[in-house]
Amino acid sequence: MSGAARTDSGSLPGDPPPEGAPPGGRRALAVWGIGVSVYFVAVIFRTSLGVAGLDAADRFDVGASALSTFSILQLLVYAGMQIPVGLLVDRLGTKKVLGIGVVLFTAGQLGFAFSPSYGMALAARALLGCGDAMTFISVLRLGTRWFPARRGPLVAQMAGLVGMAGNLVSTLVIARLLHGIGWTAAFAGSAFAGVVVFVLLVLFLRDHPEGHEPEPVPHQGAAYVRRQIAASWREPGTRLGLWVHFTTQFPAMVFLLLWGLPFLVEAQGLSRAAAGELLTLVVLSNMAVGLVYGQVVARHHGARLPLALGTVGATALVWAVTLAYPADTAPMWLLVVLCVVLGACGPASMIGFDFARPANPPERQGTASGITNMGGFVASMTTLFAIGVLLDATGEDYRLAFSAVFVLQALGVTQILRLRRRAARRERERLVASRVSSVHVPV
Repeated sequence: MSGAARTDSGSLPGDPPPEGAPPGGRRALAVWGIGVSVYFVAVIFRTSLGVAGLDAADRFDVGASALSTFSILQLLVYAGMQIPVGLLVDRLGTKKVLGIGVVLFTAGQLGFAFSPSYGMALAARALLGCGDAMTFISVLRLGTRWFPARRGPLVAQMAGLVGMAGNLVSTLVIARLLHGIGWTAAFAGSAFAGVVVFVLLVLFLRDHPEGHEPEPVPHQGAAYVRRQIAASWREPGTRLGLWVHFTTQFPAMVFLLLWGLPFLVEAQGLSRAAAGELLTLVVLSNMAVGLVYGQVVARHHGARLPLALGTVGATALVWAVTLAYPADTAPMWLLVVLCVVLGACGPASMIGFDFARPANPPERQGTASGITNMGGFVASMTTLFAIGVLLDATGEDYRLAFSAVFVLQALGVTQILRLRRRAARRERERLVASRVSSVHVPV
């Protein structure tokens, strides 16, 4: 879309909310803040393995492939749960689904703390992934229930920003606790945060403002499930959102979730402290870029695709320069540039939801978000596995192993270019229809 920047509802950014829209305001911020605090804790637990990868390899006496299985299984469960969770959110509401998620990911973090064997640790990470899967889609749904649609892009980016703050806690706090008080105390102590957000959720979170109750959804069994999924998938905007999320998110996710620390320490010869600072730089860059992307997309929807593709291109370019650098190790300035650019991947992935959101009515938002959210996690899971296998097969040749990034980027860009015109045409049709309905006066 070009011209004046219009939002999902067809309004201009400065317009007041249309009649019947959620009010926003301080109460909305307070309730949304509770929901996003749950996501914040889930991200801390999700990314805690990223700073403990080398310790986990020593603790459970496993190689690169087995180590990557921790994150792969966690992401496999997460990705596989996205559509079921989206359906649950559409049907049960945010509070119930978030409550279940907190219980599961807290139990998973505790289980990981006390696991005496590799197999039990795997089971704990799977449980954690299941609970984690219930958080982000629920927070997106909470935003659509409490804020006007024109605030959607900014609210989604702010949720992603808070999630990255959770990643920052992992790199700064969990890493220090791990090497200060030990494995069990660090992971078990962090699980207390899950208890805190559960209490806040039960006492204060509400699914929607008073007077904005959604229409009740009658129980329709498997037919309802099939219809929700099929209707969401038929929308080109949903599929485009999935591929944007797929292509943009995974390079940073793989780096932060598991392979960044080993790459910087073992392949680049940095100390753990220096590597931790670079991981922190990725998170700080993510937070800064997220604020910019959220403001730009909220005002100019036509910037969505250029921002996403520009991020993919910049990521591919910097990775190529880093991996092809003629010396044994890349210079620090190049690693800094790499980490700054990787920080843009998370905000770019949020743009995927800005394609799926206007393509689906309110009663399908959870399902459509679940489909979109699968993209980046499927790509991350695939890349984590590929890097682990290639490291074992090549005697830990990180340059060859990390080249797997380019394969998935090429696949994703191909699909984005294939779907972009169809999605834009469908979105224009919806905008025209909304304008017509808004000026129609019944007689």
